[in-house]
Amino acid sequence: MGEFRQQIESAIPALRRYARALTRDVEAADDIVQDTLVRALRSEHLFHGGDVRAWLYTILTNLNRNRLRALSRRPVLAPIKDSDAVSGAPESGGRDIGRALDELAEEPRTALLLVVLEGLTYREVAEIQGVPIGTVMSRLARARMQIRSYLDGERPALRRVK
Repeated sequence: MGEFRQQIESAIPALRRYARALTRDVEAADDIVQDTLVRALRSEHLFHGGDVRAWLYTILTNLNRNRLRALSRRPVLAPIKDSDAVSGAPESGGRDIGRALDELAEEPRTALLLVVLEGLTYREVAEIQGVPIGTVMSRLARARMQIRSYLDGERPALRRVK
């Protein structure tokens, strides 16, 4: 087996971990990882050196964006969460990091997962997301602030819709 294929094979566990954290759905994550691997192997001739792992994360991130676009065209069926109930004070055990991550927008959540879960540098995340490094830094700061606020029981700020 060639070195390129060995590098791809060694990245599969990290891709699965990232995809599961990103999608919050095991089946969707496995589908995206499989599509990522198929595209990478088909496009081996387009890879001109560098970090294979970062290239694979880029492919996976783009596939997830496409998946989210397709899902946004469908009607949304949202399950009722424990936090949806109206109560006088938030329950101390009812809030957790998983729910806090669920409340984040896609770009800040993706940046946070790539840095914290996958251990990528800010520069690598900037290349994967196709944005300047300063944008990655602001997304991370915003994500950390929103998670901290959520875990402290503060109500989320309303977002403006353009």
